[in-house]
Amino acid sequence: MSHYRSNLRDIEFNLFEVLGRGDVLGTGIYADLDVDTVRALLAEIDHLARTVLADSFAEGDRNPPVFDPVSHTVTLPEAFKASYRALMDSGFWQLEIPSELGGQDTPPSVQWAVNELTVGANPAAFLYAAGPKFATVLWHNGTERDRRIAQIMVERQWGATMALTEPEAGSDVGAGRTRALPQPDGTWHLEGVKRFITSAEHDLTENIVHLVLARPAGVPGHGGPGTKGLSLFVVPKHHFDLQTGALTGERNGVVVTGVEHKMGIRASTTCELSFGVDGAPAVGYLLGEVHDGIKQMFQVIEHARMMVGTKAIATLSTGYLNALDHAKTRVQGPDLTQVTDKTAPRVPITHHPDVRRSLMTQKAHAEGLRALVLFTASLQDRNEAARSSGAADDVASRLNELLLPVVKGYGSERSWVLLGTEALQTLGGSGFLTDHPLEQYVRDAKIDTLYEGTTAIQGQDLFFRKIVRDRGRALGELSALATAFVESGSGDAGSGAAGDGQLKVERGLLARALEDLGAMVAAMVGDLYASSAEHGGDPQNIYKVGLNTTRLLMALGDVTCAWLLLRGAEVALRALNEAQRPAEQAFYEGKVASARWFARTVLPRLSAELAVVESTDLAVMDLAEESF
Repeated sequence: MSHYRSNLRDIEFNLFEVLGRGDVLGTGIYADLDVDTVRALLAEIDHLARTVLADSFAEGDRNPPVFDPVSHTVTLPEAFKASYRALMDSGFWQLEIPSELGGQDTPPSVQWAVNELTVGANPAAFLYAAGPKFATVLWHNGTERDRRIAQIMVERQWGATMALTEPEAGSDVGAGRTRALPQPDGTWHLEGVKRFITSAEHDLTENIVHLVLARPAGVPGHGGPGTKGLSLFVVPKHHFDLQTGALTGERNGVVVTGVEHKMGIRASTTCELSFGVDGAPAVGYLLGEVHDGIKQMFQVIEHARMMVGTKAIATLSTGYLNALDHAKTRVQGPDLTQVTDKTAPRVPITHHPDVRRSLMTQKAHAEGLRALVLFTASLQDRNEAARSSGAADDVASRLNELLLPVVKGYGSERSWVLLGTEALQTLGGSGFLTDHPLEQYVRDAKIDTLYEGTTAIQGQDLFFRKIVRDRGRALGELSALATAFVESGSGDAGSGAAGDGQLKVERGLLARALEDLGAMVAAMVGDLYASSAEHGGDPQNIYKVGLNTTRLLMALGDVTCAWLLLRGAEVALRALNEAQRPAEQAFYEGKVASARWFARTVLPRLSAELAVVESTDLAVMDLAEESF
């Protein structure tokens, strides 16, 4: 049986019953897609995910890629290749590229719903399949030559990478030293080393296109130090004919010089990439204009951060459902009400209170994180709709920017912790065995908190860029949406407000949590102001902010998920009145229960977190290193 347990019913609930995505289908640029077509598409991808795509999940981990240091090549196991080929043959990747590039115009909300299924079933295969999506960066930012390369990448389904990190410049991208030297023929020769590059070498595609951040040498009007001086270069593994796309038989001077031995997602190659070695130049093409590199690369980074959050929740969801299946059949101990009766029958562990606590905690977070991802994707729907009409949706854009670090940072942290402390724990000692997928889920999930910007970086991005630099507008808009939900149920039971009398306590908890969150932000802004020398402050007070940015990230995630879960519960309460089949009634009752559980067990903790923020001092920063 497949390791992967999908939750297509909850995906469709969020898309169509809560977020109303049916309203954007069948119109405008999405005229070719209606609700029935999308449902059929999701069902088809769901079947693929649970079968052939999931089949090589464990095989790729047990028999990871083999690196040949002489030829600088990597060989993947045949079972994994079969899964990858089935994934590409399904054409799912066409949903993420525009029709003019050979794709199918699709709302981002539908794209990310599909992506949850594929990345949950086999994350390594999903990562290798990024080539066509990366081609859109060339298509949107490049010259006619670059656009032709993008077309070739799509037509021939080439692989692609994003090459930012260097051995001495991890998260500090602006400290990168890889340089590019201009050539008389208009190309560039790159020199340097990149590290931790995903999918940089494999035998799944005939070519791999590296999108490389490098510092152009000898160019007038240098962009300055840090990220401002970086440009983005297109560096193929093999040289090719720019007209036909056919390989010329020559390998470019960019090679993998090492493949990392990893704790998780071992089927995905993570490589050290060297440019200009063994006397062969690494030939690249400048994408668009010089010194636009970081802006262009952020188009990839933002997609990657959304992907990481989606991968995290997909893994938590299948981890929970595996744990649930186990708990239903694992018989151990008597019911707690009969614990003193030595003759009492043994029961499935779903009868035990602490197991139920654990299962509901997993369910509530998995569903909350799914709601977070798809709500954020619905904001991207609004952005795409505005762009297609030549306009802009400033509110949707700001909210999307605010929530991206939450999707990535909060989603990955909650998933990793719950997989280990709850999902694996539900299986007991069996969870520690390779007989069950939970041990691999735990190992695979940890990387989500690290790559594409660690949780600490997401927290700093949230506070300094998405709140302070934005002057709190997006946060205010999000808070207003949640507050409007709270107030929509403030009438008496006869007012007609959905959920009156049933979600009253939870609305109150959300209202208090919103106050706590606002007070956290106010305290941190106060510490930031108190660090300003311009206002007579002590620069070290900014340390107080840094000590709490991750705390704020997690708090905002908790509040947002609670709001979205309760909004879903409101929809479920209405639907319960019309539910005919027992399975549908159980589903809606489960939605209400998970929202209540989340609100009652998670939100009260924010008051304690606020107390920590408000009492933060500099003691830990003043402590000598020798005392650690």
